[in-house]
Amino acid sequence: MILERRKTPRPVKVDDFFVPALCEPEALLVLVVLAELLVLVLVLAEPFTLQFNWIRLALVSLFVQWIVLLSAALLCRLRPWLARHRPVVAGGFCCAIVVALTLLCTLVADWLQLAGPLQRTGEVRLYMRHALIALIMSMLLLRYFWLQSQWRRQQQAELHARIESLQARIRPHFLFNSLNSIASLIALDADKAERAVLDLSALFRASLAQPGTKVRWSQELELSRRYLEIERLRLGDRLQLQWDVDGVPADLPIPQLTLQPLLENALIYGVAPRIEGGLVTIFATYREGVFELVISNPYDPEVEQQPRPPKGTRQALSNIEARLTALFGPAASLKIERRDQRHTTSLRYPCERLMREA
Repeated sequence: MILERRKTPRPVKVDDFFVPALCEPEALLVLVVLAELLVLVLVLAEPFTLQFNWIRLALVSLFVQWIVLLSAALLCRLRPWLARHRPVVAGGFCCAIVVALTLLCTLVADWLQLAGPLQRTGEVRLYMRHALIALIMSMLLLRYFWLQSQWRRQQQAELHARIESLQARIRPHFLFNSLNSIASLIALDADKAERAVLDLSALFRASLAQPGTKVRWSQELELSRRYLEIERLRLGDRLQLQWDVDGVPADLPIPQLTLQPLLENALIYGVAPRIEGGLVTIFATYREGVFELVISNPYDPEVEQQPRPPKGTRQALSNIEARLTALFGPAASLKIERRDQRHTTSLRYPCERLMREA
């Protein structure tokens, strides 16, 4: 017995289709405006008279707008099906749909005699004229959509490459400082050093398991807690933490390796140089579509005069700021404030959609 294997259809990314969703309000507004400009061109192309024919303008506008709205509705409905085909084939179907709707509307207008009775020869020329105009305008508009789609893909590719480059700088930075922490434990407590190596392995496994540039807040929080466990082995009771992050949804999107480098800077500059250590506070909130993260650590001006750590430990803030701007636009911000012997780093960016909704 030969069992036939059923082929499951490949998932189609409708968002990558070069024809936009024409039923969206913004797209409809653009189509209506372009259609009205076309109407003006058609009316002005007719023989000039002393008085402008407003009735003619209204009838042609009604005729063209009906074609545009019907075409937009049908193409929007068929968009998932069109996205399964090659762009050339999908474009051919789009042109055929627009031309067919144009001929159908011409037939209705001719039947209602909106432009007056026509002879047979004039009727054939009218159908051919409308079909050619619809075909030319459809091809021009589809070409514009295609170029816009290619431009968006190029922008996304450049943005992805930029973010990956910035993130690649942070991962070695995180690795080297963690290894330094483990190295300081080897001579003191080999068992703790071994546990720290296992924690670091689990930490990197969790970090590299996410191929995207953004992860859930819960994952970023777990990643940071693992890092702090490694640092606690070195700092002991000198490291004090105060968490206030209960108001943040677990599936809030955040750029990968954002919280951990900020905590690392707080430990390097605020806790490690002090004999008594210090308190690091982590406050996070999400209100009205805006995420805000505030990390505060002790600040001693005398520490600034001491030898600074390697450059790799100081580039985290600039990298995080560049990634936030690239991902969330100019509304994202990262600010630093020093007051009352406290160093505060504030991070905020708009995030209207959660991971499960996106």
